[in-house]
This record gives sequence, structure tokens and C-alpha cells, in this order.
Amino acid sequence: MKNYLMLLILGVTLSLPVRAQRQSIKQFYFLIGAWEMKNAKGNISEIWKKDGKGLSGKCYKHHLNGDSVLTEKIKVITIDDELYFSVTGFEKDNQGTTNFKLISVKDNIFIFENKKHDFPQRIVYENKGKTSLVAWIEGELNGKKMKMEFAYQRKNLSN
Repeated sequence: MKNYLMLLILGVTLSLPVRAQRQSIKQFYFLIGAWEMKNAKGNISEIWKKDGKGLSGKCYKHHLNGDSVLTEKIKVITIDDELYFSVTGFEKDNQGTTNFKLISVKDNIFIFENKKHDFPQRIVYENKGKTSLVAWIEGELNGKKMKMEFAYQRKNLSN
């Protein structure tokens, strides 16, 4: 009986780290809402909402002349019990859907990776609080390391 009890305790103990590492869509709820980054050509925005399978969003470029272009549809979804950042691009040289697997969560930094993608190989989001979000894409393109950063501020949708 003692051997069975020891095996049970050992089994429960060994399974704890696996459960602790399992991630939840809920930890991405900080994305819900509208985010905006201003630049010299206008601004870039991401608008996120909760949907039936996770979170979904859209990325836009807003030009100074008033034109807006949908550039990507984005999602945080679960595939085979793993979390992914899914991007569907609509611009030239960025068309189709690519999935990036969540590989790290630490200090409010969420790293998604797809080593087989041409560029980027990583998409990273850093939750900086209720009004600030930093995202970046990084990887290699034609043998050169590249990184593009996007510093977003929460936007009130009534504006």
C-alpha cells in the first residue's frame, strides 16, 4: 500500500510543472480594445475582440490623406492544446495565413515563433499596462538580422 501511495504522490508531483506551463487565452485579454501607433505617414492600429475560439483582431494602416487599408487579420487561437498567433496578410509580399506557436511567457512578454517562416520568425507582445503595449517582429531576412518595433497606446474607440 505504501508503494502505491508513493507512486501516486510521485505521479502528481511530476505532473504539476506541465500543468503550470499550460497557457490560457485569458492571459491575452489585455489585448482587447483598440491600439494605435502614430508615425510620419499616419498611424497603424490593431483592434482586438474576444470571439468564440479565442481573440481576433485586425491591423490597419491609416494614411495622412484619410485612406485606411486593412493589412492583416490576426488571432490568438488554440491548436492541439497549444496557443498560436495566427496572421492572415493582405498586402503584396505578405499574403496568406501563417501560424506562430507560443514558446515563452515571462514578465508580461509573450513570444510566438515559426522558424520556417521567411520573415518574421518571431512575433512578440509586451503588456506594459492598461494604456501601453509594445509589439515587435524579428528574425532573419536574406541573412540579415532584423527587428521592427511597434509602440502602441490604447485608443478610445469613440474618438
